[in-house]
Amino acid sequence: MSARPFEAHAGGLRLRVRLTPRGGRDALEGVEILADGRAALKARVRAAPEAGAANAALERLIAKACGVPKSAVSITAGATARVKSVRIEGEPERIAARLLPRG
Repeated sequence: MSARPFEAHAGGLRLRVRLTPRGGRDALEGVEILADGRAALKARVRAAPEAGAANAALERLIAKACGVPKSAVSITAGATARVKSVRIEGEPERIAARLLPRG
């Protein structure tokens, strides 16, 4: 797979996520190509998109998947949009390997 939903930067990764709130379960579901050609990690959470609940659930889900504390994950753009930019602090290679394991 050549399209990656993230890019490394000093101190971590910037990740593009397409979030589905009220998705019935909390899960990361692989990579999809958006209409504009960019790759995004698909995620779904049980929480509703009210009072920031879905965003908080997404931050917890990503932190758990990456093996970093929740405080290391923050939504930097798209808080009210379906496609969001998320910053994950930590070692970029290790985080990327945990997000998208080869297999």
